[in-house]
Amino acid sequence: MSASSPKIYLQHPEDALTQHEGLDIINCHDAATLDQLFRERVRRSPNKVAYVQYDQGESRWVSYTWSEIATQVERWQVAFRDAGLVKGDRVAICYRNSIEWVIFDQAALRLGLVVVPLYTADRADNIAYVIGNAGARLVLFDTETNWLDVANTDEDVSCVEIVLAMHGKVKGSAQRVNDWLPEHGSHLKRGLAEPDDLASIVYTSGTTGRPKGVMLSHRNMLSNAYSGMRSVALTPNDHLLSFLPLSHTLERTVGYYAALMSAAKVSFNRSIPELADDLKICQPTVMISVPRIFERVHNKIYAGLPERSRFAQWLFHTAIEVGWRRFEYQQGLRGWHPSLLLHAVTDRLVARKVRGQLGGKLNYVIVGGAPLSTAVAKTFISLGVTLLQGYGLTESSPVVSVNTLERNRPDSIGMLLRGVAARLMEGNELWVRGENVMMGYWSNPEATRNVIVKDGDERWLRTGDCAAIDVDGFVRITGRIKDILVLANGEKVPPGDIESAIQRDPLFEQVLVLGEGKSFLTALVYLSAEQADALCQERGWDSSDWQSPAQQAFLVEKIAAQMEDFPGYAKVRKVAVSATEWTVENGLLTPTLKVKRAAVMREFAEQIDALYSGHGVHGA
Repeated sequence: MSASSPKIYLQHPEDALTQHEGLDIINCHDAATLDQLFRERVRRSPNKVAYVQYDQGESRWVSYTWSEIATQVERWQVAFRDAGLVKGDRVAICYRNSIEWVIFDQAALRLGLVVVPLYTADRADNIAYVIGNAGARLVLFDTETNWLDVANTDEDVSCVEIVLAMHGKVKGSAQRVNDWLPEHGSHLKRGLAEPDDLASIVYTSGTTGRPKGVMLSHRNMLSNAYSGMRSVALTPNDHLLSFLPLSHTLERTVGYYAALMSAAKVSFNRSIPELADDLKICQPTVMISVPRIFERVHNKIYAGLPERSRFAQWLFHTAIEVGWRRFEYQQGLRGWHPSLLLHAVTDRLVARKVRGQLGGKLNYVIVGGAPLSTAVAKTFISLGVTLLQGYGLTESSPVVSVNTLERNRPDSIGMLLRGVAARLMEGNELWVRGENVMMGYWSNPEATRNVIVKDGDERWLRTGDCAAIDVDGFVRITGRIKDILVLANGEKVPPGDIESAIQRDPLFEQVLVLGEGKSFLTALVYLSAEQADALCQERGWDSSDWQSPAQQAFLVEKIAAQMEDFPGYAKVRKVAVSATEWTVENGLLTPTLKVKRAAVMREFAEQIDALYSGHGVHGA
């Protein structure tokens, strides 16, 4: 590249795999495809417990060894083959996290089939679109009813030849899995897939327009899992609690494939409502999570503080202060201080109780999928729950960067993985390259050309995110190219940062900041029912009239309290309250719980227009 070309950043943090003795890690030379990875783990650890899940029929948690899983994989291989499926055919799965998900995936990969994961929480029409777009010949659902909901949409799903139902009665449009599977399997000495073959089509959440099918090869996901392990290593003694959907690439690559590499044990969460109980029962050492889980716990903790005694409040804040100073001391960011002597006391009286609610054994949590509030990170890190924020995209398999145990800057998205290069282009847009960058979008060459840029022999992925990289190699996301709001005075505002800040207040469940082309910012919010009801009862307010002067002033003031660190022009002056929650079911959230900005603005257009009523074209 020419001397005037943008600087290329290559980070090589300490190799985490060298810091542990006796690890039995399967690297990319030991296994070149995802099915080889599984087979090699079975060979090395046949009798080790691989997975634990709750059996509803027996009302107990059941453990499964690697060899037991392999036996079931071989049954599915025979069934796939006998059904006439051949290498390159697409097979879709819409099922909860479970050993069945893993078994389906591994059997398909072994035969060179292409796995299309579907979100169980997604709308039927979205699921139908993905199935039709991918051309899936076989689909697996929990029940036949789930399939009928999909089949009865306006989308074309005529590509489907075989419908499988895991549970419930069937009336002819589906086959029960237990009836479809042969009694015995057959061992394949060699899988049919090659490293650069298409392994999976993962459809992006689609915050705007139809979701796009990201084509990921065996090499893409395998290389990413191994590179991630070299930044944050799983060990055979680790125990993960899997609760993010396996259709989410972060959970799949890190919580599934990386766990395979290390022989870490995985327990499957029964359901999100039962997550708190499962944490205490399973006592995981590692979790993969999205920020919202910890934001809610954080908000609940702080919402309950005023009800505690003054001494209890003082003790909690002291625990945070001492815990944070200890973290900074351990990270080499601050020197030793006498207050650190209090840590043993505050840890026993405060922090240990919080960790107990999370199972008591969590060593760290890898957090991705959305920005993690620094305030939330500080609270949990101070209480001994290490949150490691990372960053990635489905198009990069997905991890690009992550903080490590030794080098953790919670206000950043960490350092680039080994094998991942980055450069900052026009507008500081982050471009990345590496073996983890997708093959392209399924049947969509135009969309592929828009994000994959070829520079000689190099393929660069345009992330769409604006970033900064400091002298120590830590990356920070400063905004999103398409999501930047440009006010009437030309000032540019990243709404995501403001929305995250506002949501630190437990009153605000969901937030959308508005102001494109206007002279001031406004916000559309959905309030916590519990918090709002208590507030209205306390102050004698009408819970249906949040536009009254007193209630408006209160909301604006609450928001301002969370925005003290933002520049003066980034000030929210008016607030509209949504009467309905934004959900996947009503089309306002993606299956990964990202807000569909355009859809929300359409749905609440009348309320949004009212925010700027009387202020001219530009809200002047």
